[in-house]
Amino acid sequence: MLSSKSKNPGHYDTLISNKSEFIGDLHFSGGLHIDGRIKGNLIADEQSGAVVRISETGVVEGEIRVPNIIINGTVVGNVYSGQHVELAKKAVVNGDVHYSMMEMVMGAQVNGSLIHQGKDKNGKGRKQQEPVLDLAQSETKVD
Repeated sequence: MLSSKSKNPGHYDTLISNKSEFIGDLHFSGGLHIDGRIKGNLIADEQSGAVVRISETGVVEGEIRVPNIIINGTVVGNVYSGQHVELAKKAVVNGDVHYSMMEMVMGAQVNGSLIHQGKDKNGKGRKQQEPVLDLAQSETKVD
C-alpha cells in the first residue's frame, strides 16, 4: 500500500474536516486529507509528488488530477494520476480512472473505465496508442 512507501509524506499539510465543505477548484502541493466534501476540481503539479487521501467520510465532486491518490470515500468525476492510485475497501468512483500504477482492494467500486497510462523510456506518458498486431492479415503455413 502507498502508506508504507516513501512517496507518502507521513503527514498531511491540509485537512478538510468532516464538518467542512469546500466549493471551488483547489490547487495544492504536499499532502491533502479529505474527511469532508469538496465540490470542485483538485489539481496538483505532476512533478510535486503531492498525495490526496479521501477517507470513508470524504466526498469529492469534480475532476482529480494529482500524482498520488488514496481513495476510501466517494469520488464523482474522473481521476487522473501519473504515479499511483490506491482504491481502498470503501472506495466508490463514479467516473474514469486514468492511472500509471494502481492497487485495488476487494470491495472498491469503479463505475467507469480503468485506463492505463503507460510510460515511455524517458518516463513520459505515451502520446499515441501502440499499434496492435492484426492476426487476420498475418500468414501462417501449416505443413
